[in-house]
This record gives sequence, C-alpha cells and structure tokens, in this order.
Amino acid sequence: MDHKSKIILIAGPTASGKSNFALKLAKKINGEIVNADSMQVYKQLQILTARPKKKDLKKIKHHLYGFCDVKKKYSTGEWLKLLIKEIKDIRKRKKIPVVVGGTGLYFKALTDGLVKIPNIPMKVRNKTRLMQKKLGQKKFYTKLLKLDPLIKNKIEKNDVQRSIRAYEVKNHTKISIINWFKKTKKYISSDEFIKLYIDYPREKLINRINLRVDDMFADGAIEEVERFNKIKVKKENSSNKVIGIKEITNLLNKHCTLDQAKELIAIKTRQYAKRQATWARGQMQSWQKINPKNLSLALKKLK
Repeated sequence: MDHKSKIILIAGPTASGKSNFALKLAKKINGEIVNADSMQVYKQLQILTARPKKKDLKKIKHHLYGFCDVKKKYSTGEWLKLLIKEIKDIRKRKKIPVVVGGTGLYFKALTDGLVKIPNIPMKVRNKTRLMQKKLGQKKFYTKLLKLDPLIKNKIEKNDVQRSIRAYEVKNHTKISIINWFKKTKKYISSDEFIKLYIDYPREKLINRINLRVDDMFADGAIEEVERFNKIKVKKENSSNKVIGIKEITNLLNKHCTLDQAKELIAIKTRQYAKRQATWARGQMQSWQKINPKNLSLALKKLK
C-alpha cells in the first residue's frame, strides 16, 4: 500500500511548524488537511489558538477548523466521528487526508480506537478530586486498589490523573476502567496510517514560542479576549483553557503589565510543549521523527 491510499498523521509540540509543514506536504501529494487540535475547533478563538490564516485556507482545503462555538462542550468522541466522515469524503475526491495537530488524545483515539465510557457527572468528578486532594496520592491509590483491584500494575502509583479517572469510572459505572478499555472500538486499520512526528530542538522551539506570542499580540489577541469575555462562557468549558485568555484578562483588568502577560503566556506555552513532548515519548514511540524543514526527506519516507 503506497502513500496515495494512506492517511498521513502529523503531530508535534506547539509552535513546531506543523501547520506550515502540513500545507507544503498536502500540496505535494494532492492532499486535504484535517484538524487534530482540540483548541483550534473554536470559532471565536483564531489568534490565541494559532489557527491557519485565511491565505493558507485558500491554498489547500482545510477541515474541522473554527466550527465549534466556545459555549459548547466538545469531546474527543465528537471530533473522531466528524473526522471519520471527513476522511471518507476526502478519499471520495481522490485526495489524501493529512491530519495535523497537537492533541495527543485525538491521535490516540484515531489510531488505537475510542473507549466508550459513559459521561461521569460533574458532582462525582469533583467529589473524587477533593477526596484525592484530602487523602494525598498514596492513601488515595490504596483506596483505589480496594475499589478496583484490576488497575494493579496497570496504573502507576504516582499517576494522579489516571488514578482519579479510574476511581470515578469504577465508582459511577461499577465497571473497571480496564474492562472499559477492552471494549475499545477501532474505526480505521493501523496499516492505513503514516505517522510523522515533528521533532524540534527545545532551544529553537522556545525561540519560536516567544516569536509566536509577539505575533499574537500584533494580530489582535487582546481584542479577541475582550470579545471572548463578553460571551460569558461557563468556567468548566474547555475553551476557557486556551492559553492567553486568563493572562490577557488580567492585563485588561490592570492586574499585570503587557510584558508580564506576554511572559506568562510564553511560560505556559513552553510548559504545554513540554507536556506534549512527554506524551509523545510515552504514546508515540512508533511514529517517524522528522525535521519540518526537510520536506524532501519526509516525502521519501512516504514512499
């Protein structure tokens, strides 16, 4: 099976040049680009999420960008459903799907399948988090083992997030998260993917992040946050997690200076890039590492 019948996946840390690389690649291989970034789905947040610009959207067809209202709660499952439809439509047009983004969970759902765990009520989730905080991770993990012995050797003792998730799932559904994972549904066969990971040197990435923050402010990030704040989005909605909203809101309220806001956004973006790299080391070991500037080498890897 050559690349013409495959789905190209491009992942990498924020500010590593994924979108630009995907654009060049899609041009070369007759492809169409599909978004795999959980924050770039939001309609009203183009600048802060570094969504592709209008001039790029004109060059190559882009899908699943800026279609979701910030007031809406949006899940990985909803994205996957829309993505599968887009992939089918792109293939019908005899084009190659190029899926690009920085949300590791989206790629995991696409390549490994999606676990259909029912929604856990916010009350249960908050109660579990408070319990973990009160007990501390060591005692909480012991409590989790009593509730769900199947997680032994499956979830690390120090893994706070997964421990909380396992507890709330077993507590609410009465079924172990391990058994839920066994019910995973795969939508696309593994051999249909070509998986490329943009591996960018950390020092260069830091410099790119700083430049991006400056560009965002020049492009109107402050005005974007002003418009966002007028919408009055519920605190628990994911759109509130977009880096820059809190910092620019503080700037607007005169709680910090422009330079302080920029610095905080850059720090948070660097921390996010580090988390993405950590995820990739653990979850994307089978992906081919590429340099975004070496398009010709990447094209060779497709053949």
